Amino acid sequence: MTTFVLLHGAYQGGWIWSPVRQRLEAQGHTVYAPSLDGSGERAHTLRLGINTETHGAEIAKLIEMEDLNDVVLVGTSSGGMVLAAAAERARHYIDRIVLADALALMDGEKIRDIVVRKGSAENDVAVGRPPEDAADSLFQDLDPKLRQWAIDRVTLHPRACFYEPIKLPSFWSENWKTTVIYCTEAVNPGRPHQERAAEALGATWHEIETGHYPMLSTPDRLVELILAD
Repeated sequence: MTTFVLLHGAYQGGWIWSPVRQRLEAQGHTVYAPSLDGSGERAHTLRLGINTETHGAEIAKLIEMEDLNDVVLVGTSSGGMVLAAAAERARHYIDRIVLADALALMDGEKIRDIVVRKGSAENDVAVGRPPEDAADSLFQDLDPKLRQWAIDRVTLHPRACFYEPIKLPSFWSENWKTTVIYCTEAVNPGRPHQERAAEALGATWHEIETGHYPMLSTPDRLVELILAD
């Protein structure tokens, strides 16, 4: 059996992985789906000083403290950046990485280089989407009941994760066993961005005909691909 650590994206928490987590655990796998500092049920900790590097460090520490080995790290959306930052710090614990419609930034790039649309609510600490905006722009491809479930759980996300350049001094030069999953109906991060990552990492490539939230819209297919390699 395999140990999975599932990393969520912006405005989300570990909750977004619930359908995938349930399916993996039903097959006997060990699954962690933590909410990052300032996100999900930890939204009350949102503050200045949280960025991709601090998120990566907390995931690396989780892996270390839980004595996890041969870990499959799975990141979606901005969680792809956290995956890279955590993998650098926990290299010897990682067996494979999976980028599921994920941002995979090169050292020195930032989210705003790739995703230029700003959040409809921004301040010095956080970026966010009010519920009415989330319904129109984040979860429009989900069925109404599931869409409302997700909207009810949206939280702000640390602003620095969008605007500060990522620091990845070694990630892209190391040899990772990698899977890239591209969601064909998603606007961002888009095919060219994910093809770049797949080429740089020598990754196995898969596609799902769905939007940016395959863990909610097509969890069975996503689990199949996560387990495929």
